[in-house]
Amino acid sequence: MNKEKKPLLITTGEPAGIGMDVVLLLAAENKLQDFLRPIWVSADANAMKKRADELVAAGVLKNCPTWQTFDIDGVKEDAITQQISQRSTDNDSAFVLLNVPCAAPVTAGQINIDNSAMVAQQLAIAHKLATNQTVAAIVTGPLQKSALIDAGIKLPDGTMFSGHTEFFMQQSGCEKVVMMLANQAMKVALVTTHLPLKDVASAITMDNVRQTVQIVIDDMKEKFGLTQPRILVCGLNPHAGEGGHLGTEEIDIINPVLREFIKAGVDISEAMPADTLFTSRHLANCDAVIAMYHDQGLPVLKSHGFGDTVNLTLGLPYIRTSVDHGTALDLAGQGGASATSLYQALNMANEMADRSLINKPLA
Repeated sequence: MNKEKKPLLITTGEPAGIGMDVVLLLAAENKLQDFLRPIWVSADANAMKKRADELVAAGVLKNCPTWQTFDIDGVKEDAITQQISQRSTDNDSAFVLLNVPCAAPVTAGQINIDNSAMVAQQLAIAHKLATNQTVAAIVTGPLQKSALIDAGIKLPDGTMFSGHTEFFMQQSGCEKVVMMLANQAMKVALVTTHLPLKDVASAITMDNVRQTVQIVIDDMKEKFGLTQPRILVCGLNPHAGEGGHLGTEEIDIINPVLREFIKAGVDISEAMPADTLFTSRHLANCDAVIAMYHDQGLPVLKSHGFGDTVNLTLGLPYIRTSVDHGTALDLAGQGGASATSLYQALNMANEMADRSLINKPLA
């Protein structure tokens, strides 16, 4: 591991799910060394050892990977790197485990809401370590939103826990962030995220569209190294409103904002029908698509590469990527889970972190 580079931090998320499994799979295949920087993992130390033993017993792993455990209770975030460095002498270890204990024993595949506070604690620790630049990036494993909600875990503003994106946005004091999913086929950003469909239209405001477009432009330049990103934008309504006959949001809200950017020299389309935008002819000439809502853009993207897709949050003061899958409770500890998405999320985070060091575009 290259200790001159700051670590990538993986949060394993829901302990009953496959977050620990996919880390162990990459560790067993020696793939965590590919990134030439330290890898830190937050998890319950006892649960991680138990899960490794279960995967060995299931024949998924030939041998249990080795790691170094570091108890972070009572250690200030800005001192963690120094203390780990002082203790870390075993170069054969695949990763450093930041021990975040669960309140109750972990059983693979069985949610226990008593452990939801530990899941939230992982995220709070990750935010602090990224904010003070102890780690180069956060890579999040899957959590079970329903478990956190049932446990009464709230977002910082006191509202219902709705996901990683909203958590990191509020912790960072950002007015707006943008969820983007990316794979080899396309990159899709969203104006709205986890809303009931009936609430989407009212959330499509000029300010929301304007902020989303600006964040996408800024981060396509900063994080992807594109000096003049080419962006296509979906309309909200079928056929982008059909000239107002199927809805007027394109005429009244979306296109007036997009024309502001076009006038400023941005390579961006006006609102296009989503059913024709996502064709190879159009995608061949764009760097990113902006969709109005979750299930307008993401099913198309995932149909081109589910398991190879990375979820990232644009607009944060630090790098955050994530897997594109859920907790897969039925696979936890049993085998069958794929670590491909975690590998891709680590790779994207690593490339962005490397680029921030050398200040040049990604290849």
